Amino acid sequence: MLKIGLTGGIASGKTTVSDHFARLGVPVIDTDQISRELVEPGKPALAEIQKQLGARFLSADGSLNRRLLREHIFADDAAKTTLESILHPAIQKEVERQLPRIKNEPYAILVVPLLVENNLGYMSDRILLVDAPESLQLQRVRQRDGSTEKQAKKILAAQASREARRNAADDIILNTGALQDLHRQVEKLHKQYLSLKARSD
Repeated sequence: MLKIGLTGGIASGKTTVSDHFARLGVPVIDTDQISRELVEPGKPALAEIQKQLGARFLSADGSLNRRLLREHIFADDAAKTTLESILHPAIQKEVERQLPRIKNEPYAILVVPLLVENNLGYMSDRILLVDAPESLQLQRVRQRDGSTEKQAKKILAAQASREARRNAADDIILNTGALQDLHRQVEKLHKQYLSLKARSD
């Protein structure tokens, strides 16, 4: 099975792209979703976060206070490294657990937002980048999250540069126009990936 690593900066349109691949019948494994499930109340990863980073990152109901933790790791590299050491092996294990279930499919999409930042290219056979100019990302982040321009710029600055992502990518979807255009690009790549898989068999 061909594994396509789908990545892109914040508010680039990764979810819209992966959702359309799913509509075309392509299996999608989303590491962001896995990450959210791993830190649900009662899960070992959440207990480890509490143990290593402190109980202050838990809300009153015992769930993870994502906003507080996100703000903290943006300001503290050591805390970011600790969090990654807890989550990354657990995410990798869950991806490996899910892959055999879909092994008979021609290809699968692995959504890995921080693929470039964390050198996770080895997880996939090809890297597909959802790309957008930083000015458009900033605009979308502010609209979506109600962030200030300063907060949005800080998030972007903590991620890989647009150039670094483009250099790492095998395929690029440019998400700057209408939804129909985005869908057309996905459908074109869908045919390309099916053809690639057929040629490799």
